[in-house]
Amino acid sequence: MTDLGTSAAPTRAEPAWRRAAPALLGYAAVRVLGLLVLTVWSAARDTSAHRLLSARWDSLWYTRVAELGYGYEVRLPNGDVHSNLAFFPLLPWLERAVAAVSPLSYADGGLLVSAVASLAAAWGIFAVADHVYGRRAAVCAVLLWAVLPVGVVQSMAYSESLFTALAAWSLYAVLRGHWVSAGLLASLAGLTRPVGAAVVAAVWVAAVDSFVRERGAVARDGAPRWRRAVGMAVAPLGAAGYVLWVGVRTGGGPLGYLDVQAGWRNGFDGGYAFAVFVAGKFTSFPSALAGLGLVLGTGLLILLYVVCVRQRQPLPLLVYAGVVTALALCASSYFGSKPRLLLPAFPLLLPPALALARLRTSRSAWVLGSAAVVSAVYGAFWLNGSGPP
Repeated sequence: MTDLGTSAAPTRAEPAWRRAAPALLGYAAVRVLGLLVLTVWSAARDTSAHRLLSARWDSLWYTRVAELGYGYEVRLPNGDVHSNLAFFPLLPWLERAVAAVSPLSYADGGLLVSAVASLAAAWGIFAVADHVYGRRAAVCAVLLWAVLPVGVVQSMAYSESLFTALAAWSLYAVLRGHWVSAGLLASLAGLTRPVGAAVVAAVWVAAVDSFVRERGAVARDGAPRWRRAVGMAVAPLGAAGYVLWVGVRTGGGPLGYLDVQAGWRNGFDGGYAFAVFVAGKFTSFPSALAGLGLVLGTGLLILLYVVCVRQRQPLPLLVYAGVVTALALCASSYFGSKPRLLLPAFPLLLPPALALARLRTSRSAWVLGSAAVVSAVYGAFWLNGSGPP
């Protein structure tokens, strides 16, 4: 076990897959447990676990894009317009590709993409944490990501797993000085979710910081400086390209995508709507308990970020986690979705991962095993509820 307080990139010639194998096997075991509990719970309620994972809420919008393309919308009685232009295209493109080369439906293609992407995300999280803190902490970080209460979303035909995979590997490329790869992965992340802006910001800030700190045509990592400029130029192309295309399609210009999101009552208000929502919980009992839980949860997120800063996490990780968290908490979107919007903010898990890595293996295994059971039960309960995750 390496020194947990210093950078610990692997130095021996060990295959990357073998080094990550314990984390990936543990991750797969947690996800299988979650799916088994969901299947049993759903069967007891005479509900299809398959439908919950692939054919409800946002997954339906993604499969409609894959099957019919863009242009579908629903007009609600209150005047709101829900357009499928709000959903970024990479996941539907992959669903369509899977359906084209296999007998799978678009929905099942989405499940396959999510399954593969979730493993890629777990591997990417391992690679980042291993590079910064060493193998033991990296395994704990992956398992913590797996046992999050909303971890079941990682197995749904949603875009969170795909986005997290692209984000984690882009950040890893930045940490290794592979700037062109980082930019390309950031561009793909920008085609996946609006929060792709967080990956772009991380690439840009890290590149600018390195330009400021270093002089000459070649950086300290041996990479020509022009590669950083290429990475910076490529990183925003995915998100910018889609947003501008939506503006042309809707006739709304560069801000047309914001109009589409407004139809869903999504926007960025600095957290005002969320604060009003939380305050409203304290007007009665027992909803005040939920309000207290929201306050404590928000405080915990802020505390984790402060600890990340104090532990001197690499700048791109701090920028990425900060932007993801700010966008999730300060958006005026459906409040029940905020936990899953925070799912990609995996650098916030590094402080507790370090703490677990310092425990004896038996104790950390007991903590993570207990959390896996709680996560599986909560995920089954959550998906069998009335509202979308």
